[in-house]
Amino acid sequence: MSATQPKVALVIGAGDSTGGAIAKRFAKEGYIACVTRRSADKLQPLVDNIRAGGGQAFGYASDARKEEDVTALFEQIEAEHGPVEVMVFNIGANVPCSILEETPRKYFKIWEMACFSGFLNGQAAARRMVTRGRGTILFTGATAGLRGSANFAAFAGAKHALRALAQSMARELGPQNIHVAHVVVDGVIDTDFIRTQFPERYALKDQDGILNPDHIAENYWHLHNQPRDAWTFELDLRPYMERW
Repeated sequence: MSATQPKVALVIGAGDSTGGAIAKRFAKEGYIACVTRRSADKLQPLVDNIRAGGGQAFGYASDARKEEDVTALFEQIEAEHGPVEVMVFNIGANVPCSILEETPRKYFKIWEMACFSGFLNGQAAARRMVTRGRGTILFTGATAGLRGSANFAAFAGAKHALRALAQSMARELGPQNIHVAHVVVDGVIDTDFIRTQFPERYALKDQDGILNPDHIAENYWHLHNQPRDAWTFELDLRPYMERW
């Protein structure tokens, strides 16, 4: 890659916490941060924040569950800004529900958001990266991807499937110089939602008991920069006091 060639970091699901922090971390290093949500309006504060800090950022409305949206997204970004060097899939869809009350419609939608959209975006990124012989694909996972829990059948099923997708992609694409990694984020993250809805848990912030999004983002940057003779596939991130 030429030193003058634009470098694009695409974050699928750039919310106000982890996804936004990842976008800012890559923008800090000179990457063009391209961020997506279903609503572009919700991305504007993040885009403005990155630009105010001297970085480059662009927001895109895209439904990660729709093949046509994903195809159009990658084509537009690469035409306007350059090759996607890093793709981060950061969609969650954690909606707890008893297995006795879960509906087929909601179960399918959770799988569609947390797994199927990962396949669509991962495949779109991989097809382009393979032709260039380089790239990084990072999937945000959860403890639910390692074990199921009561009331989390739909979320756990989707996250298990996302982890399997990441494993399969890593084994296939690694020899083609594409680093695929899966990040297990285990614990409460510092967000406005946690601050307002779970103040007792948020109080643990003073004891480093909840995850700082900037610290999560630092690990994504580290994964992207690993030498390929010592690539990490799976990285667990959790506060020291988290039970696991």
